[in-house]
Amino acid sequence: MSEAAKRLQMPLLRRASLAPDPISQFASWWEVAEREVPLPDAMTLATVRDDGSADARMVLLKGHDERGFRFFTNFESTKARQLEGNPQAALVVYWRELDRQVRVRGEVSRLEDSESDTYFATRAPESRLGAWASPQSRPLADRAELERLVEEARERVGGEEEIRRPEFWGGFLLCPEDVEFWQGQRGRLHDRFLYVREGEGWKIERLAP
Repeated sequence: MSEAAKRLQMPLLRRASLAPDPISQFASWWEVAEREVPLPDAMTLATVRDDGSADARMVLLKGHDERGFRFFTNFESTKARQLEGNPQAALVVYWRELDRQVRVRGEVSRLEDSESDTYFATRAPESRLGAWASPQSRPLADRAELERLVEEARERVGGEEEIRRPEFWGGFLLCPEDVEFWQGQRGRLHDRFLYVREGEGWKIERLAP
């Protein structure tokens, strides 16, 4: 168990203490993670390649609500192309400092342009410029080529206040079908609870560690 978890004296995770839906439960854990974890929004996104094999990478969680979990990327990137081919995906959020993990599986869809525009406007100017400049996931000859692409993008899109979201960049929403909450405990007798959609609600069951 991590020092932060010991300091917080994390209690056993009980069925009676869980929220009735996984988004509310995630929100309560997220509130603690924002205070205690250096990078709480880091998560693994797993997708399916064209040949049926698995692929995964780290991305940033950029919002969660009753609809699901949001992240953003270049629509021409490898992960975006994989999601277009097979929208089934999985997320893993691991907060080491709290000995907590959340696993999410479900179907992914694109966000509305207005939502992508709103988030893009909050990004730092250099990050917005980078979205225009980078041919994400494609080969580059060297670092100099990337820097040249950045300068070309700077000339093309104008000043910082003019850097709008490119059409090839935006957000995805993963609508969860099941969500597992894992709380580390001593002796590897961890607490695990799985939420599974059942009609309009959720079935909750404890899993063996």
